[in-house]
Amino acid sequence: MKNIFEARINALYNLIEHHAKLYYDNDAPEISDFEYDALVNELKELEKNHPELARKDFLTHNVGGTASELFAKVNHDTPMLSLDNVFKPDELRNFFARIDSDKNFTCEMKIDGLAVSLIYEDGIFVRGATRGNGHVGEDVSANLALVEGVPKKLKDAPAGKIEVRGEVLMTLERFRAVNEIREERGENPFANPRNAAAGTLRQSEKNNHVISERGLDIFLYYLVDAEKLGITRQSDALQWLEAHGLPVQKAWAFCENLDDVENFISQWQTERDKLNYITDGVVIKLDDLTQWPEIGATSHAPRWAVAYKYPPEEAKTKVIKIEISVGRTGVLTPVAVLEPVRLGGTQVQRAGLHNADYISKLGIKIGDVVKVRKAAEIIPEVIEVDKSARTGKEEIFTMPERCPACGSEIIKIPGEVALRCPNRASCPAQLKESLKYFASRDGMNIKGMGGRLSANLVDAGKVKNLSDIYKLKYEDWITLDKVRDKTANFIMAELEKSKSRPFVNLLTALGIPDVGKNAAGLLAGHFGNIDAIKNAAEEEIASIEGIGPVIAGSVREFFRNEENINLIENFRAIGLQMGGEAKNKITENKFDGKIFVFTGTLSSMTREEAGEKVKTLGGKVSGSISRKTDFLVAGDKTGSKLIKAETLGIKILSEQEFLEMIL
Repeated sequence: MKNIFEARINALYNLIEHHAKLYYDNDAPEISDFEYDALVNELKELEKNHPELARKDFLTHNVGGTASELFAKVNHDTPMLSLDNVFKPDELRNFFARIDSDKNFTCEMKIDGLAVSLIYEDGIFVRGATRGNGHVGEDVSANLALVEGVPKKLKDAPAGKIEVRGEVLMTLERFRAVNEIREERGENPFANPRNAAAGTLRQSEKNNHVISERGLDIFLYYLVDAEKLGITRQSDALQWLEAHGLPVQKAWAFCENLDDVENFISQWQTERDKLNYITDGVVIKLDDLTQWPEIGATSHAPRWAVAYKYPPEEAKTKVIKIEISVGRTGVLTPVAVLEPVRLGGTQVQRAGLHNADYISKLGIKIGDVVKVRKAAEIIPEVIEVDKSARTGKEEIFTMPERCPACGSEIIKIPGEVALRCPNRASCPAQLKESLKYFASRDGMNIKGMGGRLSANLVDAGKVKNLSDIYKLKYEDWITLDKVRDKTANFIMAELEKSKSRPFVNLLTALGIPDVGKNAAGLLAGHFGNIDAIKNAAEEEIASIEGIGPVIAGSVREFFRNEENINLIENFRAIGLQMGGEAKNKITENKFDGKIFVFTGTLSSMTREEAGEKVKTLGGKVSGSISRKTDFLVAGDKTGSKLIKAETLGIKILSEQEFLEMIL
């Protein structure tokens, strides 16, 4: 009998180790959190009943993954522990019984992100790290400084060291946008926002421009050594964090008893769908911080807190057919049309299948019975085929050789998974999506012009390129289906209003691959007008802090296309904003051809302001050190750039030396 248990325990060790590495280190899970938790809980139960077979060094006794070699290692003075999970009401009651259910608690929604620690000295942000294995994490200070919501200076902060902890996340809105871009590039989409956030934050210094481009957020929930500040309750600690400028999620509550906790869990099981970020449960903490040390912790989790995990909602249904959707940049995406099934409170009839490789990996056929769940709690996803339900009548699906929207022959770009329709000029499917994107809030903000009206315009033959919408007359609008007098006048007024939209919005609206609103802002700020961007060398574009080579390549490719140039000239004639004088107009060529890199904090100006000064003197600014770098300007609290510059023998300037050079 012992051999049976030993074999299962060893099998679980291998399985969990494999999936933990994929989740924590590679940010690419193969199974759901629920399935992973089930494996861990099974192992814990077997270890409890057969302690002689347990491996004391295994990850059920530790936390998270390993620190990447890309980053310097950080030792956590106070271990960053994980949480024990419970899945049923009686398991939750056992937790209450262990620590006295008459006590007060705080309930906070469990954010599915990447745990981090922030350290402030005298109110100034000095270091940020990932959790790692709970004892040793990764120094990601430079990357965390780019995360929206991380204050560089706390409000009214007391003197000395303050450590706060929380979760870096990607909102659902940004997650969808990032995956759309990845699919347009022919890359596999991120499995969920947690992996998108982790993969984004753990970028090397060379690639950390994607942090600003994709956009990350953060919520803080733990004030380390709160009692030193006179804070004795978790509920007060959360209020202290918010009062000092640190973002705290609104979905938390002080609970007087077990009934309050259970009501919070029940309430948010449905209301969490309204949040713009992913939560997979509720964290219940003893509110009285003074009792935490007495209650204690295991090697991997505190005993004064627990996570109640919501079960994933899954359902079985049948694939009726597989259709092809053509996106704004011509990427062909297969979509499963399903027999209607209830999932997450809504009726699901369609599920994205990403690409041909995904269909092949799962072995999906038309007519198959499949298991569906909402990936990231919102996007329907086929996760498994029930091959035992096959009757032999199922049909193999193959991707088309021609675009279903325009008939153009499909192409496959080397190195990409996706197939594309190359007919960007007149493919109606691409034009519909481009028109909708052009009119969106981040673009030209033309209210009333959503997807339905955009499709209507293209189907009616009234719009053959984006600039045509400004040429339509009242008679053109009024003849469209479901467009009446009031609607026609409203949209025409919105179109006229959009002519005064800032240049950065037009640049966003053009839909240049990889150029979202953040990248458009960087380009507009650097070059100032459309002509300067059009004539810029790819190297100059790539040297802009936050841009990089991928975006630079997309920009140059866009402006090489004659149809795109004609479109811009049409917009110019219509009166859209093409920008003004370049922000960084060269005043003299003092630094002609010289490349500067900045590291650390400057006291006299921001790094962006310093970079702009370099450009006005004819120099260039890069975000990373290379053998082509001429000068590294080192401020306070420098990072790894300084070490690399010293290794390569690059001239290092102090802030004072830099100031003397630009005078």
